[in-house]
Amino acid sequence: MKGKADGFRSRAVRGQWSGLGKGVFYAALCALLCALGSSAEAQQSKKVPRVGYLSGASSENDKPLVAALRQGLRELGYADGKDIIIEERYAVGRSDKLAEAAMELINLKVDIFVVYGMGAVQSLKNITSTIPVVMANAVDPVGAGLVASLARPGGNITGLSDYHFATITKRLELLKEVVPSASRVSVMFNPANASNPLQLKDLQNVAPSLKVSLAPVEARAPADIDRAFDSLKKNRPSALLLIGDTLLSANQKRIAEFALGNRIPAGYTLRQFVEAGGLMSYGTNFADMWRRAATYVDKILKGAKPADLPIEQPMKFELIINLKTAKQIGLTIPQSVLYRADRVIK
Repeated sequence: MKGKADGFRSRAVRGQWSGLGKGVFYAALCALLCALGSSAEAQQSKKVPRVGYLSGASSENDKPLVAALRQGLRELGYADGKDIIIEERYAVGRSDKLAEAAMELINLKVDIFVVYGMGAVQSLKNITSTIPVVMANAVDPVGAGLVASLARPGGNITGLSDYHFATITKRLELLKEVVPSASRVSVMFNPANASNPLQLKDLQNVAPSLKVSLAPVEARAPADIDRAFDSLKKNRPSALLLIGDTLLSANQKRIAEFALGNRIPAGYTLRQFVEAGGLMSYGTNFADMWRRAATYVDKILKGAKPADLPIEQPMKFELIINLKTAKQIGLTIPQSVLYRADRVIK
């Protein structure tokens, strides 16, 4: 009887432990599933930062610049589309469209702006004082009243400035070197751009020392480009110089083709003009600035305040020459200039 009783007790104990083991197993399984569910839910609910890219130029003009911005973000560990999303809007030289484009991005709940062009920065300054704004480039943001100072911008705007007195004046000096006989240089600029009159004044200050007279040609809107062309045809200059502006950048192909077709030696602000058939460009390496803009995005997303981030000034400049265009307009580029070129298009 004892053996049978022991057997019954043994089976009963095993049954108890078996039931207990199953309970523990199911409890553990439920806990694991809940943990996995919570983890998946947390991953799904993780907020991916949105960058609003606002430009006064065109997507065609900005393509290599946005690529540089994306590269800079990748180098900082942001996987495009996974860790960060860039929403792009372009005004294509229409300053009246900037506010509308800015509001579209604000309605998309962007966390931060990266901006190209003084007009775009000014539009955002008028619209928001809370969303951080990173200037990819801005000419004299202090003089334009966009920030308090370069060292401590204040407010919600910071980034990079490509203003440098030597840049615009050096462009005129190089054009004179390439066309020694140039005595009358037309300067195409946008007076609605707060920085353009400042740069025109810089040019007027050095023009006498180069023995050239300047003939300003205004372009405030896309329709003014054709009127500027008519003026240049009527009062044919020895050479043409452009001051940096998103309206002009958005029409780079038209302007480069006009200068080439009319055999006018021209100096531009960006390499894209030269790649579109322009003669030469000298200025800030914009791709480098857009890559550096990514560092501002990273710092701000990690908690830094735009007001406390000093504005950087240009570090890299580049001279690009199109020898094919020079040949087409019957111009010989001096070897002394070619030796200094960062890139020569043949």
